Amino acid sequence: MISGMAERYAGSLFALALEAGNVEAVEAALGEVEDMIAQSADLRRLIESPVFSADDQFRAIDAIAKKAGIQGLVGNFLRVVARNRRLFAVPSMIASFRRIAAAHRGEVAAEVTSAHELTAEQTKELQASLKQVAGKDVAVKLTVDPALLGGLIVKIGSRQIDTSLRTKLNSLKLALKEVG
Repeated sequence: MISGMAERYAGSLFALALEAGNVEAVEAALGEVEDMIAQSADLRRLIESPVFSADDQFRAIDAIAKKAGIQGLVGNFLRVVARNRRLFAVPSMIASFRRIAAAHRGEVAAEVTSAHELTAEQTKELQASLKQVAGKDVAVKLTVDPALLGGLIVKIGSRQIDTSLRTKLNSLKLALKEVG
């Protein structure tokens, strides 16, 4: 199961980052890796496709890490993951690392997807609302997906709250099909 394996890799990376005293720097570098994956179809294909050999993946990740200036723990982590043929789980590993780091800080991690970029005030208001729901500080990772049309999708742990316009329209369409 990917989640268990991702948790183990993330836990190991967190332990090393904590020992080195640079959890925030590692978390920031992992965010950069996540952004690179989101922005590059070629990189997604490299990490998701079983067609590439471990050596091909290792060489490619090594070159990408060097070119992007990703070094230290995160660079070595990516190389180990590539060598072990686990690149497909890197997005899950990053999410797991965030959860572990947030828990260590006494926070809960939330992933929020919105239809448009939130202002600083909206983000602050959202964090305050989520803090009331969760009962502790919330570390929010924001993502924009214009396909939502409006509203938000909030994931905290195993809970998901979907107030997106796209979901509401799909529900309405389904209800209309059942009536007709």
